[in-house]
Amino acid sequence: MQRPQNRPRPRRLLTRTRPLAVAITGPIGAGKSAALEAFARHGAETISSDEIVHRLLRSDPEVRQELVERFGPEVMGEDGADRAKIAEIVFSDPDQLDWLEELLHPRVVRENLAWRSEQESKQEAPLLTVSEVPLLYETGAEQRFDAVVVITAPERVRQERRPLADDREQRLLPEDEKVALADYAYVNDGTLEDLDAFVADVVGKLTA
Repeated sequence: MQRPQNRPRPRRLLTRTRPLAVAITGPIGAGKSAALEAFARHGAETISSDEIVHRLLRSDPEVRQELVERFGPEVMGEDGADRAKIAEIVFSDPDQLDWLEELLHPRVVRENLAWRSEQESKQEAPLLTVSEVPLLYETGAEQRFDAVVVITAPERVRQERRPLADDREQRLLPEDEKVALADYAYVNDGTLEDLDAFVADVVGKLTA
């Protein structure tokens, strides 16, 4: 369901000189990727921070070198960094996870901004660019977006979708705080059609 918000809409949402930049965030297993796909179906250009991370781990030479120096050559496979091996290391060690995030975060930001600039420069630029950013509020990234959509779900639903084997949730901003900060929020415990209807409503409001 959409939650009413008290904070005023940013003035930059009222302009159409460039695509409006929307961020999707929320807890693990809430359905952020499904929401991103729904935005794409409704005409937005979309990008996932997780996909950027996977690409960096696979093909960025500086990232690969840093990972080898930190974790050893055994974390490398034929297709770049072995995400499963790296996950085993960092998700059980907060210091290692902090190091990895510090390595990747600036690069993810640069790629996201470059992608948005590319969308803006198109002859027929989209009305919306939508980025899935799991650590949006945790990294202060909300300042780079015109609107934020938070996708949540009850814990039991999230556990069914993506069982958690680590303590990542404890590192995140509490769900109710994210909802209070967001421009739009949705409890994703229904069908994909319900989620799609919510996204369609958000797109309609942002592009009106």
